[in-house]
Amino acid sequence: MQLPFIDSDHWIEERLGCSIREYFEREGEASFRDIEAQAIDELTQGPPGILSTGGGTVLRPENRTNLRARGKVVYLKSSPDELFRRLRHDTQRPLLQVADPLQRLRDLYTVRDPLYRQTAHFVIETGRPSVASLVNMILMQLELSGDIPQVN
Repeated sequence: MQLPFIDSDHWIEERLGCSIREYFEREGEASFRDIEAQAIDELTQGPPGILSTGGGTVLRPENRTNLRARGKVVYLKSSPDELFRRLRHDTQRPLLQVADPLQRLRDLYTVRDPLYRQTAHFVIETGRPSVASLVNMILMQLELSGDIPQVN
């Protein structure tokens, strides 16, 4: 799409000068969510681009409002089991550093899925397609909705 790409978690880490995990441990989740909300507000007011957000971004109502009102939101929906398969060796996600990360993913999904759906303009079931296939599905949805010109 030849648009700038920003990962909000990386953007926040650059400004914090430490990892989100370190910040979580030192300051707690509530403090991080405050910073995240400021970041989402700022990033959604910038020039057009692709914004990737952290999984908990939808927990704050103002984030859901800003994301939905200021852009087109694509929810890449994955089951907790699929997420566990992808993330089981990840040591950087603070909310998954628990005795039973699969159960934690199931609990998070129960809370967050309705919020993702409320925020999203499009829901794409990820399953296990290649990255190229997933990108094509997203582009097709945006083309069909008239949000980007059709590519011939």
